[in-house]
Amino acid sequence: MAYQNILYEKDGHVVTITLNRPEVHNALNRATALELHDAWRTFRDDGDAFVAIMTGAGDRAFSAGWDLNDAAAMSAPIDYDQGRLFRYSTYEDAGPCGYTRRVDIFKPTIGAINGYCFAAGLETACSLDIRIAADHAEFGFLERRWNIVFVDGGGVRLSMIVGYGRAMELTITGRRIDAEEALRIGLVTEIVPRERLMERAQELARTIAELPQGAISSDKETVMRSWGRPTEEGLRIEADLVNSMWMRGDKHSDGARAFLEKRKPTWEHHGL
Repeated sequence: MAYQNILYEKDGHVVTITLNRPEVHNALNRATALELHDAWRTFRDDGDAFVAIMTGAGDRAFSAGWDLNDAAAMSAPIDYDQGRLFRYSTYEDAGPCGYTRRVDIFKPTIGAINGYCFAAGLETACSLDIRIAADHAEFGFLERRWNIVFVDGGGVRLSMIVGYGRAMELTITGRRIDAEEALRIGLVTEIVPRERLMERAQELARTIAELPQGAISSDKETVMRSWGRPTEEGLRIEADLVNSMWMRGDKHSDGARAFLEKRKPTWEHHGL
């Protein structure tokens, strides 16, 4: 697919996906979502791509949310067949504003939040594993004022990140918060000066990419698949992924021997 609304760049084992609509604060529309579906699947299926960074073009916005021009052009289904198609797409689509309703990427993902991160942009950020904020970043579910509901996982993921009470307050009020408050409540993991944001995100991505990827992938999958399940079921998921590591020959014993022999390990099964 030829991208018009995003950039997809690969440097070594690190992929950077950039929302590239700075003239509208990197707002998300249906065309952008289709490109993101393709980009994230490309990253998922590339055995030589270990870590992905997502950011927005320019220094004003990660994403200000759903493009309201796109939203205003949508109309409710007017007949039974249209209603069936709408219900199907609502349940089965990869995500109205991005690859936000799929949970099949078990590689590390990093959000470099470079400004406004509102509405569907914040939902998109919540779908990433680690979020680093520039010092001027702002966050909030501003769609409250337009009667627009969560469509990209915000109602599910935010409480997993910041806890039920904080999530409900932000959901109900639509309040804007700055980077310092986002750090305080755990929405982001660190704040850096805006001019160092991508440098820091790439530094972290390269550090992660140097690690053996098998354990990272398995452990991320354990966390994702066991969340909200009974403890016993979660432990069985974890055990199943341990067995998967051994079956594909990606054994922790290789690393243990390297430690005992005081040498740097080499990873035959470094990719996925």
